Amino acid sequence: MRSPLASPQLRRIIGAYAVNRLGTWIGTIALALAVYDHTRSALAVAAVLIAAQVVPAFAVPALVARVEASRRGRELSGLYLFEATATASLAVSLSSFSLPLILVLVALDGTAALAASALLRTAGARAAREALGDGGGAQAAEQRVNAAINLAFSATFVIGPVIAALLVAGAGAASALYVDAASFLACGAMLLDLHPHVATEDGDTVAARLRAAWAQIRVAPALRGLLLAQAVALVFFESATPIEVALVKKTLHGGNSGYGYLVAIWGLGVVLGSVAFARAGQGRLGLMISVGTFLIGTAYVGWALAPTMVVAGAAAIVGGVGNGLQLGPLISAIQKVTPEDMQGRVMGALESIGALSPAIGLGLGGALVALSSPRIAFGVVGAGAILTTWGFARVHVDRVPAATGSHTRQPNAGATDPRPLTSAKAEQRGSGS
Repeated sequence: MRSPLASPQLRRIIGAYAVNRLGTWIGTIALALAVYDHTRSALAVAAVLIAAQVVPAFAVPALVARVEASRRGRELSGLYLFEATATASLAVSLSSFSLPLILVLVALDGTAALAASALLRTAGARAAREALGDGGGAQAAEQRVNAAINLAFSATFVIGPVIAALLVAGAGAASALYVDAASFLACGAMLLDLHPHVATEDGDTVAARLRAAWAQIRVAPALRGLLLAQAVALVFFESATPIEVALVKKTLHGGNSGYGYLVAIWGLGVVLGSVAFARAGQGRLGLMISVGTFLIGTAYVGWALAPTMVVAGAAAIVGGVGNGLQLGPLISAIQKVTPEDMQGRVMGALESIGALSPAIGLGLGGALVALSSPRIAFGVVGAGAILTTWGFARVHVDRVPAATGSHTRQPNAGATDPRPLTSAKAEQRGSGS
């Protein structure tokens, strides 16, 4: 099968994803540092992070459904234009700092960002089926594109924070936010030919499309199992952030440089895990998801037991590999068990889970550290992460047949028994998307 980079459209999609992730790193770090400098409050920084994730999580599925229902075209580029406008407004607002205004702008920006990410992943899968599917099947094409996107993600994971720190230190937070805004404009320009409209017999209203997506999740055990397992896994994964800081500074006495060392080593592991996913053959999605989840949990247990920063670094490599090995296969598995015309809405649900679960995890990690010690806290969340491996393994996603162009919907709001419905043909879903 040809490389995803052989397709000009796929090159633009993968490139836009990389530019977007790089800009997001720059904007997140710049804004967090600026808010702390103005308020000297960690709670204010936490409020910004919550506004960027938790608040948008409730709006993303509806926004994705609204964009897919629209027939005007270029809505995905419009989302990136909106992000650029919101980010530039954040840069301007720093000169006359107002935390409430910043929280509103961050919530609006975060909603557009999560929706754009779901739609871009879906556009990548659709373009892969059209450009690469003939040589080895639609599922193999989707997996190759997800592997390429995962490699782009891992690269920005390593270099994004470094570039952000240098920009903020050299030019200031406002200038870094303008660079972030420019990255969104670049993404929008690269994706002008993508039309995320999806023709479906569910109806053109947002409510009808959301009801159909919910019905599909309810009647598809594999899809439901993957989403629930990921929701639980993310709670334990994201619990690590407050624990890691305490472990490095209080227990291992590594200081700020030690924390940076662990983050960098973890990032290197993410690259290695992403390469392993890219080189893996078709049909190993369940194995990679389970192994990736297990390795992250094992890394946390390793941190709980680590006597020195060197041992903690070795554990970080293991966890990073698991991180790079888990997300890409999970997205491929979800796309496999989701009908094509439903993928955007389901990916929107996954983005919402990815925004809500970390908020719970951060609270759990902070509480565990406050009630016990960093080592005990990491032992608990590591054991929890390892146990979620069972949740993924029991889905047996590699044995589940790939979803066809059919899905289930409820014919009206009062219906209780969903019935099968044949979706529109692929050629009716908008050109070039």
